[in-house]
Amino acid sequence: MAERTPLTPEEVQEHLSKLPDWSTDGDAITRTFRFKSYKDGIAFVNGVANAAEAADHHPDMALGYRRVVVTLTTHDAKGITQKDFALAAEIDGLV
Repeated sequence: MAERTPLTPEEVQEHLSKLPDWSTDGDAITRTFRFKSYKDGIAFVNGVANAAEAADHHPDMALGYRRVVVTLTTHDAKGITQKDFALAAEIDGLV
């Protein structure tokens, strides 16, 4: 399945050029989102959870005071795949 095939480093960089707020962290992509309030962060996490369930692709999220760190990787592919970038783009649309 193509969406579960790890991308090459060049392909990852190409995709990151379209999502400039994301960066690599080992075999994952990550972004920190900042909010005006803690409750805004909670609402965002709930939106990400809904998008993740619909995509059947679940990111790691770390919630802090007025910030949320989202990390995406495709565990069964042991790397970054198209599926990660598709969800990252959808998450960007939530803010």
